[in-house]
Amino acid sequence: MRFEEREDLGEVISDVDVVYMTRVQKERFPDPSEYEKVKGSYRLDLKLLERASKDLKILHPLPKVDEIDLEIDKTSYAAYYKQAFYGVPLRMALLTLVLSGE
Repeated sequence: MRFEEREDLGEVISDVDVVYMTRVQKERFPDPSEYEKVKGSYRLDLKLLERASKDLKILHPLPKVDEIDLEIDKTSYAAYYKQAFYGVPLRMALLTLVLSGE
């Protein structure tokens, strides 16, 4: 699998199949002023998605704060709710495999 790490999603949005978004976590900053400097730095909105492939899927570990525009929730790009839904049975299956010794 080929991958690249990029800082500007806008440069590559038309070339990617999956975007995995996370929020800037306030609780991870010991200094609140440092959080204030970066909050809102990473935001996905419909304007950016105008250049995206129609098959693009957006994943997110949830909960979302404001890093993904709420309008995206209504689009076919939003796969994060399915991601969360399938996470429960997947974890159950993995635990079964691990605990059964197979």
